[in-house]
Amino acid sequence: MPLIYFMVISRNFVILFDVKNMRILQLWWQNIRSGIQYNPPGFVELIMLVFAIVLLLCWSVTDKWQYLVLCLSYVMGSSISILVREALASSPQIQASQFTAILLLILSTYSFADLIR
Repeated sequence: MPLIYFMVISRNFVILFDVKNMRILQLWWQNIRSGIQYNPPGFVELIMLVFAIVLLLCWSVTDKWQYLVLCLSYVMGSSISILVREALASSPQIQASQFTAILLLILSTYSFADLIR
């Protein structure tokens, strides 16, 4: 079977995709799009937690307290959003998500208190 390549051209680079990888990317994009469409609060919480992880990595490299404060703010906001969403609409995985949100909220509050001292 001959390989067919698709080119994605950006300002600085060119990426070649064969048909198999393009199908994987299309499936991945469809999953993201359906997740955004059917569960917008969950997607926002996921984005907030990803930003928090990136900021935590930046803090670990630069050791500037501003990155840590913003990271903890994202974690607290995401945790509160999860708890409010679970309180309004219960789901079968309510125990695990509530436990994780409460744990993240406690850890970020403790970290804030330790940072203020």
